Amino acid sequence: MPSANRLYQGIGNELKLLLKSGIYKIGDRLPPERDIAETFSVSRTVVREALIMLELENLIEVKKGSGVYVINYPEEVLSEKNRKIEEDDFGPFELLQARQLIESNIAAFAASQIVKSDIIELRAILEQERQTLEQNKLYDYTADEMFHITIARATKNSILERILEDLWYKRSSSKMWDQLQSRITDHSYRKKWLYDHEKILQALQLKDAMAARHAMWQHLENVKHTLMTVSDSEDPNFDGYLFDSIPVTIVNQ
Repeated sequence: MPSANRLYQGIGNELKLLLKSGIYKIGDRLPPERDIAETFSVSRTVVREALIMLELENLIEVKKGSGVYVINYPEEVLSEKNRKIEEDDFGPFELLQARQLIESNIAAFAASQIVKSDIIELRAILEQERQTLEQNKLYDYTADEMFHITIARATKNSILERILEDLWYKRSSSKMWDQLQSRITDHSYRKKWLYDHEKILQALQLKDAMAARHAMWQHLENVKHTLMTVSDSEDPNFDGYLFDSIPVTIVNQ
């Protein structure tokens, strides 16, 4: 079983061994994600990340609503470019899991530390986010990033702020994240995420730590469900029900 640290890479390498073995020919369709997940005893989120890795290496092609097809065989030695991807990149859902655990607690702490100037700044950022959507700048996530980092800054803890900046840097520099985003054709989800941000801000204004934690947790849960739905390669109506790689739930305290 591959290491839990970069689990998707281990599954991706196992799939590459299958391609090298000649079991699948160029043009063949790989088994459904659900079957691959059962074979390796992992979640579909991990399989999804492994397939993104193979797609970046130009080994497979994902056809929306049809499946995953073999287009090339693996080289005996990985290119320097692809080796760099394997070493440095994180799976999108792995990154979202980390953000969910960290940011929900940051939001709770921010609720106890936040001051009027922070609220004013967050309101201005949400207005910027609204204008971005009204102007149809669907690939501009500047205000989205600013909103999350400003909440971390509101904790008055520079280490927490730095952690959030690093997480967003990992997202913006991730080739796997870009590949996942490239499959999105319906951007209506951005309005739902703006609504989530409004709920988070409302909890912060009330200085309600539990509500802020829950609102942030649910927001990132909604992000995961959205990305699972739009990135599915086999069924356009898949509703993202399998999240056993994200087993943590909010417990009221």
